[in-house]
Parts: sequence; structure tokens; C-alpha cells
Amino acid sequence: MPALNHRCFSARNPLAKALALTACIFIMCALLLRSDTIDVRKAIAKSAASAKEAISSQRPLGNYYDGGLGADWSAPVEQDSSQPALSPPSTTSNSSHDMTCDYDMGRLRKWQEKYKMQEVFEYTKRYVQVERKDIPRKSITRLEQKFLPEQAKVVDINKQYQAETCPEPLVAPVPRSPFPATAKASDFMFGVSTTYKRFTDPKTSPVNEWTYWLTDGNGTSNGGKLILMLLDASDADLEDADAQLRKEGIDVDVYKSDATLEMAVRYLTLVPTLYNHPERKNKKWLVTCDDDTFFPSFHALAERFEQYNHEAPMYIGTLSEDINNVARHGTQAFGGAGVFLSVPMAKVVAEKYDSCRTQEKIRQSNSGWGPQGDILLRKCIYENSNTKLTTLWDLWQIDLYGDPSGFYESGIKPLSLHHYRGGGWHIAHPWHYTKVAHVCGEDCTLQRFQTADNFIISNSFSVAYYPRGIDFDLNQFERTFSPAPQDKGWNLDYMLGPQRDSLHRTGRKISWDLQEATLNDDGTVSQIYVRKHDDWRWKMPDGSAMSTLDGLVELIWLPEGKPE
Repeated sequence: MPALNHRCFSARNPLAKALALTACIFIMCALLLRSDTIDVRKAIAKSAASAKEAISSQRPLGNYYDGGLGADWSAPVEQDSSQPALSPPSTTSNSSHDMTCDYDMGRLRKWQEKYKMQEVFEYTKRYVQVERKDIPRKSITRLEQKFLPEQAKVVDINKQYQAETCPEPLVAPVPRSPFPATAKASDFMFGVSTTYKRFTDPKTSPVNEWTYWLTDGNGTSNGGKLILMLLDASDADLEDADAQLRKEGIDVDVYKSDATLEMAVRYLTLVPTLYNHPERKNKKWLVTCDDDTFFPSFHALAERFEQYNHEAPMYIGTLSEDINNVARHGTQAFGGAGVFLSVPMAKVVAEKYDSCRTQEKIRQSNSGWGPQGDILLRKCIYENSNTKLTTLWDLWQIDLYGDPSGFYESGIKPLSLHHYRGGGWHIAHPWHYTKVAHVCGEDCTLQRFQTADNFIISNSFSVAYYPRGIDFDLNQFERTFSPAPQDKGWNLDYMLGPQRDSLHRTGRKISWDLQEATLNDDGTVSQIYVRKHDDWRWKMPDGSAMSTLDGLVELIWLPEGKPE
């Protein structure tokens, strides 16, 4: 562990170098003044220029993480316990919000314990000023500002530090997209089948995610209807689930699943359940999805479906990103991304339900991985109508294993997300990712911002630093993930395009990943990004760690000050 205290006379400290060079200048001047053959003025000017160049070339991030970052740390000024604590200096942003860069050790200790970080770790707090404009959403937006105007700060949770003056906030131009609270989902009715155990387990409960895309965020339904089928649930369980969801403002009806039915049949049963519901007459689209299907931008989803004819039989969805899965299961809509049926299409399935779930049909739906509900639904539609799948490629099944960062850091604007709760698949936190949409609009979720010092903020997913520059195509997905179970190298190309090589274990990238976000009472959004020093991804080619310390980045997004 490098020493953290009193680095004033470190050889790497810019002030120390300046003092040393100044002393050299005086010595040279004394010697030169005694010489009759040297141009004294030119020598002094040259020495002064060298000193200025040495000071200006001290880039705190110049070789940050190239072979270890200890040389580029600096510690905040410790607070003198014998003196009263100073009030934090604050500045005001364009949004009229006060920016305070104090060191709240209570909060830092909470995060250190929660995320099992070292007691001494890097900490960066940065404000981001939202600037909503009539501009299109870009895959990457380049900023002239630096992410870190100073050296990275290192804090010890056992100490107290004086507050600092905040640097000017980063200014992030974003499209003037609508806010989640104004979404209208009244054209849609959703059907989900799950177990009561998954519904109540904090690790798998979908309540928070459903609250985002089925309410206005303030306890009122946005018009979307949810039909929830629960397996292994008692009457008391059904009442509990209903009460939990209605408390959040979700318009829901909860039913018990028939445990005697094959899982694929229980999935198919959602369609007649939706069609026969009394509120169906007010809906245009009946949707089946999984309990880990998430819609991050309901305005965009509803707008896209205005392009389709809901009065015709329509079957809309997307394929798996993995061509292996398409070859194995077929070209049906994959349910985790969401399967959208017009009411006339659902009528056909409801009327043919009994003939679509015979033992022969169940056997035919077994692709080698057991009977598949998606196949059973496709067969029912294809064998009883002339309708075929209409693909909506912005829906995502996300059949990806491993580190998902290459997907979420790609700058895309997904209409649905899936498979984010682990269990063999990846782990992501879409409920936290979308909180920033309440400040900057739905389009800015996962929008990328590249700063002048080679940081890229993938809004709400990560803050990544590229110490050797960005000389690769940011329009390509970074292949941090893999298909499963068989990786042929090109499985994902037809959906993702050829991907660029992963930067894992190259020393060329290091990233802080979002763990939580909070929508504050003052209208700002706070995001906490964490990086662990022993993360297997952030290594040099020889296997040594790019950093010996854990790191935490706190971003605070400021809304615009003037009303829309």
C-alpha cells in the first residue's frame, strides 16, 4: 500500500518539480552571470520555458493505471479535530442546484461496507448538468471537458476531511425526450407467469421493475394492465401479491396457475387468459413476457407500435441474438424479449387453444431442451392462420453469458431487456439504470458521453477509462460476453454485427460499474459506481492489477433549471 500522507515533496508532485527547477534556474543564473561567452538572457529564458513545460505536462491521468496508479493519487486535506468543522463550500450550477463536494464519511463507510471495499479507496464525486436540446440521440456524444480535472482522491474511512470546492459540472447535451412519468400504456395488457417464491425473493422480485414501466412513479397506473399467474401460491399468497402491486400503483389481477399443466402449456395459457379478460375490449396489444422482461422506454415502445395495424392479426417479437438458439428452437418470437399479439391474433389462439396444447403438440415443441412455450405459441399461430412473425429488432432477448458490459456500453436504445438476474445469465440493474430518465428523459438512459481525458460514461451502466486512448470503433460492440453453450465465434454477428475484441486483461480499459441510483427529493439523481482492485477484467497483460485500490465514483445528475 503506497503512503498516502504528506506527498508535498514527492518527485512526481508538480509543485515540488517547479520548486526544484526554479532553484536550478537561480543556480544557472549565478553561474551564467560569471561567464563572458554565454548569452545570459537566452539561457534564462530557455530554463524558464523548461520549468513551465514541466509544470504543464503534469497530467494527473497521463499514465493513470499504466503499471499501477499509486503515483497519481492525492489525499484530501484532513480535518483538524481541534477546530470546528468547516461548512462545505458550495457552488451553484445552471440548474440553480447547490453543488457540495464534502466528504460525508458516514455515507462512504456505508458504501464501503455494502460493497466490501477496502478501508482506503479512491473516491470521485462529479456533478453532471443536463442540457436538454432538440437534437437526435447519438450513439456517442463527445464533450470538451475532462472527467477528472484533478488527480484521483484517496480517502481513508477512519479519517475526516475538509470539504472542497466543486469543479464546474460536466455539461451533457441530451435529446428532449419525454419523462417516464408521462408514459401512456393504456393500449397494452401484459401477461406474466411465475412462482410466488420468485415474486417474493428480493433477488428475483420484479416489483420495482414493474413499478417503473407500469406506473407514473408516483403511485398511479400509467394505463397498462398486468395479468399475473402465480404457481405454488395459496389464496393468502395471491392476496399478498395483489396488495404489494396495487400499493405501488400497478393495475393488476392475480390468478393461480394450474400446477398440473406442462410449463410450456402454462405459458400458452396466458394468451386466452388475456383475451378473455373483460378489459381486453379497451386494449390493442396483448403481450406475454417473462418476470425478468424490462421495458426501459415506454414512450418509444408505444410510439413504435403506433406504426403497426392492431386491427389485423399480428405476431410481433424478436429472435435470439445467438444463431445457435434460432437453429435449435426456430424462428419464433423469443418470449423474454416480449411477444406482442394484436387482439385479432390473440382471438385465433384463444379459439384454437385446446387443439394447440395436445400431447402431440407438446412433443413437437420439444427442441431437445424440453417443451418450449415459444414454440407451442408459434405452431398455434402458423398452423391456424396465414400470419408470420414480424421482427422488431429493438426488442432484446439477451441470450448472453459472462460480462454484459459490451452490450450495455454500446450506446444502443433498447425497447426491452431480459436475463438480467443472473442464474447462469448476466447480472444487471435496469431499475437503477432508468432512474436518471426522470432527470434527462428516457433517451439518455445508456447514452454515452466521451470526455477529453478518455473517459466514457455509459449513462447508468458504467464509467470507463481508457489510459492509452480510444483508437477503436465505438460503433462496434465490445465482445466481453459469449453465447452458450457453443461459441462458434460468429454466433452473434447477424444481430450484433462483427464485434471488436474485448479489452479485458489488456491494461487498456478500467471501469466502475453502477450498483445503485437514487432519485432525490430535490429532483437530482445520484449514481454510485464501484470498481474492485482485484476484478479479473482490469489486469495488465502480465496478470498484474491495473490498480491496487478499490474505487468509487459518485455522479449527481442535475436537471435543467428553467421549466420546459
